[in-house]
Amino acid sequence: MTPKDVLTLIREKEVKAVDLRFVDFPGTWQHFSIPPDQLEEATFEDGLGFDGSSIRGWQAINESDMLVIPQADTAFLDPFCRETTLNLICSIQDPLTRQDYSRDPRNVAKKAVNYMKASGVADTAYFGPELEFFVFDDVRFDATQNSAYYFLDSGEGIWNSGRQEAGGNLGNKIRPKEGYFPVPPQDTLQDLRTEMMLNLIAAGITIEAQHHEVATAGQCEIDMRFSPLVEMADKVMKYKYIVKNTAKKHGKTVTFMPKPLFGDNGTGMHVHTSLWKGGVNLFAGSGYAGLSETGLYAIGGLLKHAPAICAFSNPTTNSYKRLVPGFEAPVNLAYSRRNRSASIRIPMYSANPKAKRIEFRCPDPSSNPYFTFSVMLLAMLDGIKNKIKPGEPLDKDIYDLEPEELAKVPKTPGSLEEAINALEKDHEFLLQGDVFTKDVLETWIEMKRKKEIDAVRLRPHPYEFYLYYDV
Repeated sequence: MTPKDVLTLIREKEVKAVDLRFVDFPGTWQHFSIPPDQLEEATFEDGLGFDGSSIRGWQAINESDMLVIPQADTAFLDPFCRETTLNLICSIQDPLTRQDYSRDPRNVAKKAVNYMKASGVADTAYFGPELEFFVFDDVRFDATQNSAYYFLDSGEGIWNSGRQEAGGNLGNKIRPKEGYFPVPPQDTLQDLRTEMMLNLIAAGITIEAQHHEVATAGQCEIDMRFSPLVEMADKVMKYKYIVKNTAKKHGKTVTFMPKPLFGDNGTGMHVHTSLWKGGVNLFAGSGYAGLSETGLYAIGGLLKHAPAICAFSNPTTNSYKRLVPGFEAPVNLAYSRRNRSASIRIPMYSANPKAKRIEFRCPDPSSNPYFTFSVMLLAMLDGIKNKIKPGEPLDKDIYDLEPEELAKVPKTPGSLEEAINALEKDHEFLLQGDVFTKDVLETWIEMKRKKEIDAVRLRPHPYEFYLYYDV
């Protein structure tokens, strides 16, 4: 879609407002709206101004002016606004230099793609993330100097099997780890997920499947068809927006928090990826699991840099409550065909070379998709460039290994602090092609340490009172 096409769509659909959206540093959409008559073809080049100092991780107050540059090919009609609204995803520029802003995550993703093309290795990087999420009926939380608590509830939650309910408790609750794939009435969210799916399709996103996930209390997944890197990151942002607002319409709430429930599966974002050149899948070959040498080197790069990648792909303190042994969590840095307990899996659903890909299972959906896909791409390119061998595959059930054998398998970081420390030690691969600047990395590290790691570390945990109040 061109700028002229967007203006034509505005007239045909009688659009009343144009919403301009961009992603902030941590990975959350921000927006403001303008009347349709304020959007002209020139706006797609000239942009519109806003205060960058009010956006997390961005400009200082003395250099706050920034520009949003609408991207015509991202246009979609908003399914939730009362008045007909057209949404446009934007990139960010400095108004003085007219250079793309280095801390704009979307710009980082574009630079990663450009670096890949300039390297000559590939011309297209496809990504297909599988975002899981929870649908809850009630969420309450607070944290003050003298108190802290959270409360989550879902009509599906097994803890409600004995609850008195209006009209009677029908007993259709899902036991822990048994949410994959019961039919209704146990699966109470079929119609809601279908509505989410239809809204996503209307927004231009191709959907492959939707289903209940493993955990009790409304864990779900809707799978998108793969797309090139930047386009896929845009779709992840649309996905989160549409899924959350469809749930809100029905008096429910969605979270992409990696580990909201104790004692059941966490929420991941397994990412399928492949590199292509001239219409040929570079990962398809005659080696292990149908992979090429290039595909194996890409795995080598991901495994070598995985601890540093986790600083972006698993960017919250809560992320590491999911990355623990058990619950299918991919804490062991190994690769395997079919084995879902490995951090990298080679799906074997099809023998078609076009379907050959690798699945990186560590990431979770709290991450900024522009950053996550970019660091994965750079790690794979580093593995290919330096011919990093991934070692032998691990086709055994990792959790049944003898302790001596398991000890030899590298692990993901055990905390966000460990991941940030790994990023400090291993980030040269991210500086290639000026994709991530030192300023971006330093800002990310400082923000994570001061605003999240220290903020959580310094606060008493409610469970500590259970353990220690009587000492």
